[in-house]
Amino acid sequence: MHVNLVNPTTNQVKQTKVGFSWTTFFFGFWPALFRGDWLWFFVQLAIEVFVGIFTFGIGAAISGIVFSFFYNKIYINELLSKGYKATDTSDERILVSHGFIANNHHTATPTN
Repeated sequence: MHVNLVNPTTNQVKQTKVGFSWTTFFFGFWPALFRGDWLWFFVQLAIEVFVGIFTFGIGAAISGIVFSFFYNKIYINELLSKGYKATDTSDERILVSHGFIANNHHTATPTN
């Protein structure tokens, strides 16, 4: 399930998956880099390198698996905190059903 979020100031639209991050599962910290999410790119990279050094790489793989379960949630919450809003009511319903926004807030921006 994907959700589209738009920045009302710049009209930049970002589509992100809600739920488990298969890209983080398979590629570790790289999806954060490609999304331009510098903070979590460096956090994941540092953890994977630090843990991987002491566990001969096994800890890095485990770290990637753990981040897979919650990275998309972190990314969506960061976009919402930066002012991004759901592009339409279906995206808003997805965000409400997954607990990202409260039910009584109407955040969808009208599309022309």
